[in-house]
Amino acid sequence: MQSSEYQKIIEALLFTSPEPLTQTRVNGVFDQEAPNLKEVVGELNYLYEKEDHAFEIKQVAGGYQLVSRPEYEHFIRRLLNKSGRLALSSAALDTLAIIAYKQPIGRYEIEAIRGVDSSGVIKTLLNRNLLKIKGRGTGPGRPLLYQTTKNFLEHFGLNRLSDMPKLKEITELMEADPTLGEQIEAFQESDSESEQNLDSPSPGSSPI
Repeated sequence: MQSSEYQKIIEALLFTSPEPLTQTRVNGVFDQEAPNLKEVVGELNYLYEKEDHAFEIKQVAGGYQLVSRPEYEHFIRRLLNKSGRLALSSAALDTLAIIAYKQPIGRYEIEAIRGVDSSGVIKTLLNRNLLKIKGRGTGPGRPLLYQTTKNFLEHFGLNRLSDMPKLKEITELMEADPTLGEQIEAFQESDSESEQNLDSPSPGSSPI
């Protein structure tokens, strides 16, 4: 099979796959030897850039996904908003950020940082498959511990947790513009510990 034919097949798979396309899934599509997904993606991205397409292929959650280029986000956002697609509330984003940087973490630790009850927000994030229960802590009552899922990576266009901005970078932004908020201070004392957690592989699931 010629290289151009492989490109067309992989492109079709990227268009139809509901989750990031992996080499394992590609292997299952071909009866004989499958193409190298990474190489074909590189060839397709070269063509897209050369022909100035509005989309590209990005590595997301351990696989590859066809995505629109950032400059068209404004128009896509307007289209999705008009379609009634639900967005995450600021409370949900606050909670998700805390868990993403300090996982695994229990509800009481989350509430100590946010200063408000977070049980309802955590339940919503669990229902939307952005969080999962990691296990139980060793503290009093052995509280449930939460961590992000593969769906979290897909939703935010990340390949791995270590792709998130470092807390030091966020702190610099906060210092440059205090109106962005004050919650980052709660993370500063555990910055080094959190960055170690980001290097470990993440668990799994798919987009909202």
